[in-house]
Amino acid sequence: MAPAIKINGFPCKANITADDFFFAGLKKAGNTNNPAGSVVTAANVQSFPGVNTLGVSMARIDYAVGGQNPPHTHPRATEIIFVTEGTLEVGFITTANKLFTKTVTVGEVFVFPRGLVHFQQNRGDCPASVIAGFNSQLQGTQAIATTLLAATPPVPTDVLAKAFRVDNEDIDAVKARFK
Repeated sequence: MAPAIKINGFPCKANITADDFFFAGLKKAGNTNNPAGSVVTAANVQSFPGVNTLGVSMARIDYAVGGQNPPHTHPRATEIIFVTEGTLEVGFITTANKLFTKTVTVGEVFVFPRGLVHFQQNRGDCPASVIAGFNSQLQGTQAIATTLLAATPPVPTDVLAKAFRVDNEDIDAVKARFK
């Protein structure tokens, strides 16, 4: 990441090889043993230099039974998913607060417009996985709950309590789960 010539904030390599245009990281399932029960393996400019300046990237998302890719947004990209295993409930919320949701299975595709809050949850009785495509070399991801409840420094409890119309103690209890 040190070369002087940079495009979109990322360096252009002087000595390019075929390996810069190859990424093997999506072929194996990731470890879903975490609170969300999912894992995202990204093939973007940070791990795959060949996509630098091309405006594309991919990811593999694996879900345990009941696992979720929690509500999040991508400020720099539209996302399209192709289901390779399992059954997922997917959805996004428009800026008019309308939810569009669908159950998708193997071989089906669903798209999430740029910047809109969206999610995926495994509703089947076996693991699930998708391959996601993005129209950005680095889509950016902002997980809603983590953003609000685990920011550094923290969002003031009274601000969140008023926004969610609950008591400060309720917010503190939920914040404690994100430490």
